[in-house]
Amino acid sequence: MHSTTNKDRETVVVIGNGMVGHRFVEKLIEFDSGKQYKIVTFCEEPRAAYDRVGLTTFFAHRDAEKLMLARLDWYKENGVELHIGDLANKIDRQQRVVHSAKGISIPYDHVVLATGSYPFVPPVEGIKRPGVFVYRTIEDLERIIEYGKKAKGCAVLGGGLLGLEAAKAAYDLGVETHVIERNPRLMPRQIDADGSKILVKKIEELGVQVHLSKVTQEIHGQGAVEQIEFGDGSTLDVDMIIASCGIRPRDELAKESGLDVHERGGIVVSDRLETSDPSIYAIGEAALHAGRVYGLVAPGYEMAEILAMNLTGSEAQFTGADVSTKLKLMGVGVASFGNNAPEPGAAVPLVYEDPFGGNYKKLFFDPKGKRLLGGILIGDTSDYGTLSIMAKTATELPCPAGDLLGGSGGGAAAALGGVDGMPDDAQVCSCNNVSKGDICDAISEGNLTTLADVKTCSQAGTGCGGCMPMVTDLFKAELKKSGVEVNNNLCEHFAYSRQELFTIVKVKKFRTFDQLLSYVGQGNGCETCKPAVASILASLWNDTIADSDHHTLQDTNDRFLANMQRGGLYSVVPRVPGGEITPQKLIVLGEVAKKYGLYTKITGGQRVDLFGAQLHQLPEIWEELVAAGFESGHAYGKSLRTVKSCVGTTWCRYGVQDSVGFAIRLEQRYRGIRAPHKIKFGVSGCVRECAEAQGKDFGLIATEKGYNLYVGGNGGAKPRHGDLFASDLDEETTTKYVDRIMMYYIFTADKLTRTSTWLEGLEGGLAHLQEVVIKDKLSLCDELEERMQHLVDTYQCEWKAVVDDSEKRKLYRQFVNTEENEPSIEFIDERGQHRPANWPKDGELVQIEMPKEELEVAQKQETNGKPKRPEAPKPQWIEAGKVSDFPRDGGAAIKYGDVQIAVFNFTSRGEWYACQNMCPHKNAFVLSRGILGDADDTPKVACPLHKKPFSLKSGESLSGEEFSVKVFPVKIEGESVMVELPPKHQLDALLATKLHIIGEELPSACTACSVHEAVEV
Repeated sequence: MHSTTNKDRETVVVIGNGMVGHRFVEKLIEFDSGKQYKIVTFCEEPRAAYDRVGLTTFFAHRDAEKLMLARLDWYKENGVELHIGDLANKIDRQQRVVHSAKGISIPYDHVVLATGSYPFVPPVEGIKRPGVFVYRTIEDLERIIEYGKKAKGCAVLGGGLLGLEAAKAAYDLGVETHVIERNPRLMPRQIDADGSKILVKKIEELGVQVHLSKVTQEIHGQGAVEQIEFGDGSTLDVDMIIASCGIRPRDELAKESGLDVHERGGIVVSDRLETSDPSIYAIGEAALHAGRVYGLVAPGYEMAEILAMNLTGSEAQFTGADVSTKLKLMGVGVASFGNNAPEPGAAVPLVYEDPFGGNYKKLFFDPKGKRLLGGILIGDTSDYGTLSIMAKTATELPCPAGDLLGGSGGGAAAALGGVDGMPDDAQVCSCNNVSKGDICDAISEGNLTTLADVKTCSQAGTGCGGCMPMVTDLFKAELKKSGVEVNNNLCEHFAYSRQELFTIVKVKKFRTFDQLLSYVGQGNGCETCKPAVASILASLWNDTIADSDHHTLQDTNDRFLANMQRGGLYSVVPRVPGGEITPQKLIVLGEVAKKYGLYTKITGGQRVDLFGAQLHQLPEIWEELVAAGFESGHAYGKSLRTVKSCVGTTWCRYGVQDSVGFAIRLEQRYRGIRAPHKIKFGVSGCVRECAEAQGKDFGLIATEKGYNLYVGGNGGAKPRHGDLFASDLDEETTTKYVDRIMMYYIFTADKLTRTSTWLEGLEGGLAHLQEVVIKDKLSLCDELEERMQHLVDTYQCEWKAVVDDSEKRKLYRQFVNTEENEPSIEFIDERGQHRPANWPKDGELVQIEMPKEELEVAQKQETNGKPKRPEAPKPQWIEAGKVSDFPRDGGAAIKYGDVQIAVFNFTSRGEWYACQNMCPHKNAFVLSRGILGDADDTPKVACPLHKKPFSLKSGESLSGEEFSVKVFPVKIEGESVMVELPPKHQLDALLATKLHIIGEELPSACTACSVHEAVEV
């Protein structure tokens, strides 16, 4: 298409900046290579387009920015004129001008109506009382959240897709939740009566009550909502209502403009998406095509793309859309695809129903059983991608129809022959109409190496996300075809995964890192494999991690049994089982914090953090706490952190079980057990969920009969609610199942993998885990229980192990060559407590100048116009300590004048090294506490603060950054460790601790680069 000037450009006014309106703008920009169009878009809401499909996640993060589809800068960069918070309320078709509520008038060549829909609110008496809400926008959700803080019971009117999403939202607020549906089944447009029974059962197991065949007659209340009266005369007491009874097209602007609108709603459009005015188009939920309004995002996206193509020269037509959908409603998988409600006699159904496991499959085939037409899946929806593709193709099935239900053919994926057996034109992502061929081409042509790149380049998986398992399989298959090895080796030192190494250690009964390294490894290890293997050893044998064989394998947190914080200081977090603590113990915590000047904070895990302890103070602090009855809270470990509880029947009027007592028993059972990632529990005494149990790795919610057990939740960077594993369990059965799940997780998860990620990636998912744990499918349960009991029986408090061992206490000295101590961080006062002064901004390198006297001499002694350095005093060998002062394959600090030097005993290489103790990244004096390792035979140390590695031979950064460290020669004379260092006054001038304590006003400080230049050895 030919390039045009601004005067020649036609104006397209897009009314509506929702998901579909935004997609049209994106596609028009993409297809309009000749810059034919100027785009103006009106957005009625106070923010630009956001992900309405992911609206329920707002309850987890409460951050509207996380839902935005594009930054405001994106509109500017692409020349889109965006009017936020302004309603386009009139189209003058005679003058061809769009007018807005704020008085803006835009002449147009084309108008695109993407006005979306509005929630239908049934016209019943009392529906306008305070306490009635709709579920549509972020503002709606904010109002629901605020009102829900004081509500006790909420009724959701409508049991369709939106209704169940709204019910999940109310449930997440801790409000007693009811779903009211006028039809005899839930999701009447997507599933049948039998599927509805399974869905109702699973939802009610969560504690949400479902009322079917109930017609709301009237809403009662003195002022606000108090009660619902139904058509059959029954009533329900609630003080909050969310109306989610479906949607209606927003067609009022079209109607006022004289466009054809259907009598039941919807702007009538042709196959080209033209309205009755050929210069005005309609797309998305506002459009009615062939007598149908589509309420899903995928058809709207398809309309947007077709219209953008047509405006840029194509002749595409919209002939209807796939309405397949896969969702997780209240933690229950629900999917429908193809023709899932065929006319009687037009199809033959095959049904699989497992009421015990909560799974239901109904597939429709042609009368000969040769083609799959559509289907319904409840519970296990893992075959959705494969089955929906089969239903879209006209080819005959590659297997007997019954195999697709999981018969002899092994399920749908096996029947199709995996992703390789899919045709290239098979649609993988229905939201964005992305085929297998599109994805494979994007991977091969773009040399893509990550799933994130695949999503960005192909758009697959950026809608509802239901296609991601298949996208992942395609990605792996394409990499394999191109010769790229897909492996999960732990690191360059072990050509095995964490799971494989776990099995080797278990079978061979290896007890040390060196034994495993000599058997299947190479080199000397690194900061990746050492902690991972240390965790495996602890998970199997439970030896104290402070033992000499394990001590220097650990990251600084585990090595010193405390979390490293700003500036190399540590936090002390005693265990408070279940959050229950006596007044006397609270007094002890206060006294210790006051004595050592520690910052105190109550955590979200019902414990008290004491921040700001120096390394050498830790054994003294622990000694006082252990004497008072405290033990390590393992806040530093990839292990059980806390078991959060509400007060349950101890105090709460709603409690139905003793949540505090059970939480304490669970915490005392699983304390100290090492795992691939940290683990948190929550125990709630009733369905009000005050312990937020569903956001924990293991969550327990009390019922009248026992506890509902949830697994795989987390409140981390990607919050996830746990999946309901089993219901109404007594404490003994709950504990048995947790034993098995936790050990199976330890057996099979990759390093640093949370239970949520592990469960999502586990082949077979929740159903597989239930079969392993409940039905003992792998005949592992006895071993899992025995290994857990071994860990429980061999527990010992790691703090006490240090306090009672004089040799271990020596490891906490600040310097091995003197009993002196010195501060290495500046504090400031804030809200009555001390906290570290601010760090320099990221990327800000702080410089130090040469000493003034030396600089003046250098400036006077110029040769050929270049400054000449003064002659450097000769270095000298000083004794840093005895060989026994430095841990095997680890480091310790020495004090030399006013400078801190890190000295490393790299035993496995038979070598010694020394460097400045200050990491130049954040000017923290911590390098002696880093993990030793090698990379391509280069010895290195990884800074414990941010894992930045430095060569111990050259001092250069091995992560490619500008800063480096100064290194010094080391030799051994008898039992003495000797380090060659410049004179004290010279090093003091450059590396003295006091010069590098970062406060609010940054002092002159050094990057290691300037140290290299200024200190000559």
